[in-house]
Amino acid sequence: MYYEINEETARRANDMNSMRDYRPGSATAEYRAAVDEAAALVERRKQKVSAFYHEKLDALLERYSRRLAAYYNDYYRNEAACPSIFVSGGSNFPVRKKEKQNSRRETLMREYNEIQGILSKIKSVGTGPIDFSDPHAREMLVERLESAKALHESKKQANAYYRKHKTLDGCPGITEKDREWLTRPGVFAKGDGSPLALYGVPFPAYDLQRDTADIRSYAARLEEYDRLQAQRDADTDTEFDGGRIVRNVEQNRLQILFDGKPDEETRAALKSNGFRWSPKNQAWQRQLTRNAEYAARQVLDLIAAPPAPAPEEQAEPAAPQEIAPAEADEADSFPQYSIPGA
Repeated sequence: MYYEINEETARRANDMNSMRDYRPGSATAEYRAAVDEAAALVERRKQKVSAFYHEKLDALLERYSRRLAAYYNDYYRNEAACPSIFVSGGSNFPVRKKEKQNSRRETLMREYNEIQGILSKIKSVGTGPIDFSDPHAREMLVERLESAKALHESKKQANAYYRKHKTLDGCPGITEKDREWLTRPGVFAKGDGSPLALYGVPFPAYDLQRDTADIRSYAARLEEYDRLQAQRDADTDTEFDGGRIVRNVEQNRLQILFDGKPDEETRAALKSNGFRWSPKNQAWQRQLTRNAEYAARQVLDLIAAPPAPAPEEQAEPAAPQEIAPAEADEADSFPQYSIPGA
């Protein structure tokens, strides 16, 4: 998990910028302490997410450790390239060299900020939409759905209790933090200014509507997952002239596999419809959704044409009738339009 820090370069960097003696091993100790904090963050995150994400967390930790070691070594190398003016004095000071060093410092600072961004990625793993390729995806979807329903029901019970008793004492689902906010005066203009005086209930209508929207969203995701699983079990790959469409549920991707390289027009159509080339899978792919199904068939001209209407029996044409001259002039004064589809 640890990478090597060049202690000799770190010592020279210290001597170039400080009058204090370098403490051997301090650079390595500082680097390892930062990696240990990241490792502890990864372990805490693993306890909160599915085992499906553990490999991703380990990969992020390894990337953080490797890039941080490279940053430390580059930083010490740059600091050792030119002395501080407070150490060397101003006589014959290498101004140009110091300018290059300062420019490099700015580049290294941007690199350091990017490395710290890896910690934010670690914190966000498992917080977004559930990945259908996770073997525990259905269990997590059901858990989120049931939790959302339980939360919504507890809020409705709290509102009913408050309407009946006009007090938060003993109100179900109300924590001390909720009580502090609901009874805080001066927040709004109505009544004593508390949120409770404004809304009249602990949980206003917009809060319950948001919960309802979450419940519908989780239910739709669960339905979509079951549909995709049914497709996988049915092995419904679609063959077309020159390749096939694969519904890869394990990777949650709709993949188009061509027998050969598609022409430029087809590639442009694929890209404009959200498909990207995957060298790993040797396929054009995008996330497996209903829109992806439609886009694939649209690109490949697989959308079935609507059936032609059954021909109606044509009556025998009536015998032409003579038109009086006046009527003929009047009839000729109007343009004759053809109605599309007639």
